[in-house]
Amino acid sequence: MVTVRALVRRPSPRLAEGLLTHLERVPVDFELARRQWQQYVDALTAAGWSTVEVPPADDCPDGVFVEDTMVVYGNLAVIARAGADERRPEAAEAERAVAAQGYEIAHVADPGTFDGGDILKVGSTVYVGLGGRTNQAGIDQLRQHLEPLGAEVVAVPVQKVLHLKSAVTALPDGTVIGYEPLTDNPAAFPEFLAVPEEGGAHVVLLGEDRLLMAASAPKTAELFRERGYTPVVVDISEFEKLEGCVTCLSVRLRS
Repeated sequence: MVTVRALVRRPSPRLAEGLLTHLERVPVDFELARRQWQQYVDALTAAGWSTVEVPPADDCPDGVFVEDTMVVYGNLAVIARAGADERRPEAAEAERAVAAQGYEIAHVADPGTFDGGDILKVGSTVYVGLGGRTNQAGIDQLRQHLEPLGAEVVAVPVQKVLHLKSAVTALPDGTVIGYEPLTDNPAAFPEFLAVPEEGGAHVVLLGEDRLLMAASAPKTAELFRERGYTPVVVDISEFEKLEGCVTCLSVRLRS
């Protein structure tokens, strides 16, 4: 089994103060969130992944959503300039962590912004959500960094959710999956499969047709089983209260 590495970052004690854009604030159980985060990390390691922990960011409520700090393509990590000013301090330690793993580093600079949660890679196509957190200048800079590496960068407008990957992710065969009421433009993707639950729109590809996904989407898990996949289910209820999902909690690195 090939070992995959992933960046992770444990939740801040201020987790409950995380930013919200499309949900009403409800109480967050921090101790439960800590246990759920550990169970998520355990699921990665059980699948043969190794994890690299970014130093905690206790003053950053959203720091656990480490995916937003960068996009990795090939041997390059493009460090985000977050669309929310409050989240920009999250990037520095994440940059140091990915550089220590041997990645070349590039940056998106003012006036550009992007969050890693707006990036969906499907083969050599890189879909980028254009919306509240990622602007056109950020997409233009990402294109300059990624297209020389063979990527095709495609902008996808996002209005109904926080990030593009709050609406859609992709299966191993390249089919994009999403919960249609929250997907702005399903026709933007060559192959689109509607799933019956919001939480079912998010998967992490663990390899060997295994899909890490949220416990909040049992009907979608059954749909995936019918298509020949093996769901690996984790409860991330406390992170879902903060517009988080399974993809937000890690950055997959090359083997």
